[in-house]
Amino acid sequence: MRSSRGQSKPDFSIYRIIDANSNRCREALRVVEDIVRFCGEDKSICSELKRQRHAISKSCDILLKPYMKGLRARDVSQDPGRALGAKLESRRSDIRDVLIANFRRSEESLRVLEEMSKLIDAKVSEAFKRARFRIYDIEKKCMLSLEL
Repeated sequence: MRSSRGQSKPDFSIYRIIDANSNRCREALRVVEDIVRFCGEDKSICSELKRQRHAISKSCDILLKPYMKGLRARDVSQDPGRALGAKLESRRSDIRDVLIANFRRSEESLRVLEEMSKLIDAKVSEAFKRARFRIYDIEKKCMLSLEL
């Protein structure tokens, strides 16, 4: 879609992508946060994760809150990706595997959020990029400090 100035306007599918990845990222970070909190008992890393999760939520809200765009775009029952990867995701060998899988999930979703938000708000896109690199740093710190 093009506006009168020749710029692309985000269509409904972009908000679906942002909504899905917003949920995926926040959920993954919450899993990581709980593992760090209850298994690693590392208050510092746990606090960093919580701050990042809240900052990411704020950035997502900037894109999705106006007119509840995320909720209007959401269609879980018709999502063709809903069952993809179910076999792989149903097995984890230990808590470390859960931790790694959720760090990866959050990083991948942040990359998608970064790219999609470029179509709506470049400042928000930069915030997602910074968050993604911050999560890479937290992952390193977490994996080196926790003995899981």
